[in-house]
Amino acid sequence: MKFDQLKLIPPILRAAADEGYTAPSPIQQKAIPPALEGRDVLGCAQTGTGKTAAFAMPILQRLSARKPQPGAPRVIRALVLTPTRELALQISDSFKAYGHYLRLRTAVIFGGVSQNPQVDELRRGVDILVATPGRLNDLIGQGYIDLSRVETLVLDEADRMLDMGFIHDVEKIIARVPQKRQTLFFSATMPESIMRLCDRILTDPVKVAVDPVSSPVEVIDQRLYFVDKPNKRRLLVHLLKDPGIVSALVFTFTKHGADRVARELDKAGVEAQAIHGNKSQNARQRALSAFKAGEIRVLVATDIAARGIDIDELSHVINYDLPNIPETYVHRIGRTARAGLSGTAISFCSIEEMDELKEIEKLIGKKIPVVEEHPYPMEVFEAPPKQPRPQRPPREQRAAKPKPVRQQPQKQQKPAGRSPRKH
Repeated sequence: MKFDQLKLIPPILRAAADEGYTAPSPIQQKAIPPALEGRDVLGCAQTGTGKTAAFAMPILQRLSARKPQPGAPRVIRALVLTPTRELALQISDSFKAYGHYLRLRTAVIFGGVSQNPQVDELRRGVDILVATPGRLNDLIGQGYIDLSRVETLVLDEADRMLDMGFIHDVEKIIARVPQKRQTLFFSATMPESIMRLCDRILTDPVKVAVDPVSSPVEVIDQRLYFVDKPNKRRLLVHLLKDPGIVSALVFTFTKHGADRVARELDKAGVEAQAIHGNKSQNARQRALSAFKAGEIRVLVATDIAARGIDIDELSHVINYDLPNIPETYVHRIGRTARAGLSGTAISFCSIEEMDELKEIEKLIGKKIPVVEEHPYPMEVFEAPPKQPRPQRPPREQRAAKPKPVRQQPQKQQKPAGRSPRKH
């Protein structure tokens, strides 16, 4: 199938061609036709399947067919909710790219940066708003945003929004958009909590599904290195000497760990930068741009910071720390081997991470092949016992600490006699 068979208008087809699109992906083939008809859509699809175009192109076409009256102020007619700043920026860029030849205006708002430029853009009027739930509710509360004219609502990566604790923000936003609307709902997984939300907000949806969660496992070259925790950095530097690792996304468990790994790589002469929630938005964008341009080989990231990062040609994913949620492993390694390209996923496992490894292998249904010949084999074969954290007694049972008595210095007695002469 070709894009011109999806009944998209010439300006969108032209923009798609400019972006290098030749044929629609499976999710685009299934979701675009019903979305163009105004139907609700329930899509089960992961990052990297082309789902952004699957909802952006129909929205652009439907909005362009109903242009506002000349001179009338622009109002928000399409709202896209997404969990992270990075993903919000990428979705906004996609709307601008696919709508390049249309006279529609897109704005993006997210937290972690000053709201003033975002408010200024909203005041100029927008047709499409891409937002993270927290910042959107903040600006609604301040009176800067009116959602009463929204025609299409999109929830992208809905499972992640719920995992990150946005459910109450999302519920408040849904209550502010018109009940008579089109809703496009996309999620990588469909747990019970997601299905309950779907039942409440979707009306007779067209259900489309592609790429189940375990599918990337089948096409990726997976390798496992057993290594003691103190030797992980040495092993990483050793592996990155291989010129075959053209680009690597390295996952760490913590923000401080990401910074530490990036610093060690720089010291070893490997171009690397870290991205995580403590970095400014500009710093993260610069790091991502440098990585995509090939100026740095290695990007070190936490899972939250990496959500929404869309890199088409990524040769390697390296799990420096194994995730404690097995599904996260599949999400991580699914960032390589896209669009028919080959990809490799390397995982480090210390004795402390054996439980995580068991859960991952249980999920994917097979053992990850072990690389035994490497310079830093595991030497510690018994994990230290996990010490339970001491529990503090309830506040009312804690003995009040007596306040220290502050001793006043004794005044020296003046000698009797005449006062000293003043000079």
